[in-house]
Amino acid sequence: MAELAEELSQVKAEEPDAPRETDAPKEAGVSKEADAPKKADAPKKKAKKSAKAKAQAKVLAHHHDNPGIPTVVVDDLHIVYRVYGATSDAERGNAASALLRLLRRQGRPQMREVHAIKGVSFVAYHGDAIGIIGRNGSGKSTLLRAIAGLLPPHSGAVYTDGQPSLLGVNAALMRELTGERNIILGCYAMGMKPRQVKEIYDDIVDFSGIGEFVKFPMSTYSSGMGARLRFAIASAKTHDVLLIDEALATGDREFRRKSQERIKKMREEAGTVFLVAHNLDVIEETCNRVIWLHKGKIKMDGDPQTVLEAYRQRFS
Repeated sequence: MAELAEELSQVKAEEPDAPRETDAPKEAGVSKEADAPKKADAPKKKAKKSAKAKAQAKVLAHHHDNPGIPTVVVDDLHIVYRVYGATSDAERGNAASALLRLLRRQGRPQMREVHAIKGVSFVAYHGDAIGIIGRNGSGKSTLLRAIAGLLPPHSGAVYTDGQPSLLGVNAALMRELTGERNIILGCYAMGMKPRQVKEIYDDIVDFSGIGEFVKFPMSTYSSGMGARLRFAIASAKTHDVLLIDEALATGDREFRRKSQERIKKMREEAGTVFLVAHNLDVIEETCNRVIWLHKGKIKMDGDPQTVLEAYRQRFS
């Protein structure tokens, strides 16, 4: 009992010191406080980036009717790529000068850097259908490929919510296989399960309008049939971001009408669509926003009527 009483007295004697156990973090806090500025740096950097993105979104939202959830943020994007065998305007001439240039290079192809996209910034939102217009060589297709992640930025950045899907006139389908096999493989590539493919197969065939040719190899298709099938496959699934590069250019009037209706439906289902087309009527009827690229820079960004009117006046 005496030993127990002695132990209890020792415990009671230690009770006043119990708060000292909480003092340990305070002592450790000396080093933590010293480290605090270092740890605080990371949030500050994030805050700067966040503030920059918010500032860009705010500026663009001023010209945007219904800003919502951002799906694509393009921040001061520059795309530079190399072209081999290219000649500058100063080097062009007759056949003799071309031969001299070839001899000087000793068979080595000349390389030039092309600055295709120059400081492009914008924000796209869920439900947007954005038309990209501009003359040949203005950077439209390059911009889409950069958003799709197929071209690395020279500087700047592209942020996307989800996986962008690029649909172009040369979208990869296997010419040796039948339309049926391409539909199945294309749907699998988009992450569909066999049951989902079976459910949507007839709709793809009907939408493409290729009929009995679905049993034939794609090598027998016309360019219009191939384009219709590519779009029918790609649009069978609602994408977070769908990039369409001149894929509607080879379709007939009826197919363009159906395509426009499907794009509008995709917008209603909270997808984001980018559409490159030289047919300004298609852009005007399909899109709720237009970006005009000129020599790799954004010349104008706004509602279709305003931008297209300015574009037509410039090049009419």
